[in-house]
Amino acid sequence: MASDVGQRATQKWDPSRYQTNAGFVPKLGRPVLDMAAPVAGERVLDLGCGDGVLTEEVVALGCTVTGVDFSADQIAAARDRGLDAHVMDGQKLTFDTEFDLVLSNAAMHWMPDQAAVIDGVWRALKPGGRFASEMGGGDNVGKIRRAVRTALSARGINAEALDPWTFPGVDEQRARLEARGFTVESIKLIDRPTPLPGDIEGWLWTFCESFLMAAPEGERAAIVDEVRTALDPILRDENGVWIADYVRLRFLAHKPA
Repeated sequence: MASDVGQRATQKWDPSRYQTNAGFVPKLGRPVLDMAAPVAGERVLDLGCGDGVLTEEVVALGCTVTGVDFSADQIAAARDRGLDAHVMDGQKLTFDTEFDLVLSNAAMHWMPDQAAVIDGVWRALKPGGRFASEMGGGDNVGKIRRAVRTALSARGINAEALDPWTFPGVDEQRARLEARGFTVESIKLIDRPTPLPGDIEGWLWTFCESFLMAAPEGERAAIVDEVRTALDPILRDENGVWIADYVRLRFLAHKPA
């Protein structure tokens, strides 16, 4: 997902590109799934389901799962897997006391109005329901963000205004959850350096399209090269593997019965 209408228009979610450059995302979603502990027979909402890879795992546990995502292309890919999936803005959920569990992996940081997301999750949950999420938090991909901003700023582009991400800290997100009425069972920031499957260029085009498309077409390759050069000494290991500086915010909250 992305942040506002303009940025959503430039951040594309091509399922094939996503599988190539970000196939690790659902694979690394296992901790949030374990934390959520879905039980056979439960109704589950997968918020920001993407192409449905992690959603399939929840279905395999015997749950009835509905997936939602802002990207029509990703929803089409999820439906191709036979999943119940719908195009929906996570900041404008329309469900009413339908789910035992709302699960979200690597999606909420694309939704700038966190209070609206949390409010929609609250409405979607039955009394006693659980909300389990893992998202970017704190200084998530901070080194990458700063390198991208530097390259764009050198061209007179306000990269900060283009930033599609929201990476809250523990206290900030806890306050939002508790303000809506949730009981927070656990919430923490986790440093998770993440090996990438290929060159940093693939990651940049998969996740930073909002930034890159703001530059003239003839400048985009040079921007990617500059970012790669800046990050090579700090995010590429001795074997040539790129390791993104991920920091995750993981939490489990309950709606009181």
